Amino acid sequence: METDTFTEQETWSLRVVDLKQFEYCPRVVYYQYCLPGIRPTTYKMEAGIAAQDRVEELEGRRSLRAYGIQDGTRHFNVSVYSATLRCTGQIDLLIETKDDDHHRFVPVDFKLSRKEPGRHFKLQLACYALMIEEERGVPVESAAIYLIPLKKSVLVPMTTRLKNEAKRKLTEMRKMVIAQQMPEPTRQRAKCVDCEFRRFCNDVL
Repeated sequence: METDTFTEQETWSLRVVDLKQFEYCPRVVYYQYCLPGIRPTTYKMEAGIAAQDRVEELEGRRSLRAYGIQDGTRHFNVSVYSATLRCTGQIDLLIETKDDDHHRFVPVDFKLSRKEPGRHFKLQLACYALMIEEERGVPVESAAIYLIPLKKSVLVPMTTRLKNEAKRKLTEMRKMVIAQQMPEPTRQRAKCVDCEFRRFCNDVL
């Protein structure tokens, strides 16, 4: 009977955004899955959604050169799924190009940030790259993060090392959720000051 329960639990899918949050602080993902329904909608979330809508309106007028591309087709809010990774997600912008009969895809993530992209954002892109490769059978060699306030794009090479790390993190998350075991908090305790989950952690501040 226990085996059947475990197998059922194994069938659910993680989200790509969980990978970003897990790298930022693993407890965010723990609370999301093991204590569902407790996360409030913050001003920052709402502002990010509004800013992203505005970026989509302006994106079509801009050149693709900022992404290292001369010409291509933009696809917004592209849903992706990987049966191998058991992961689902939605890419803000997927640029499709065709060069010498070869397709190329560049996933782009919009961020309401002025800082250079951290590791957690790059891992999220790596997961998107893996999912595109599985769905479309085309290697993804590069991705980009668009910093909305700066109107600046940052290109991120999709290396094998980065992709393998994304796979490893997904495995760690799945094991954590199935075991329902609270992980250690982030070592960077300054992150805890403004965290909406701080009141559930009694060992950080």
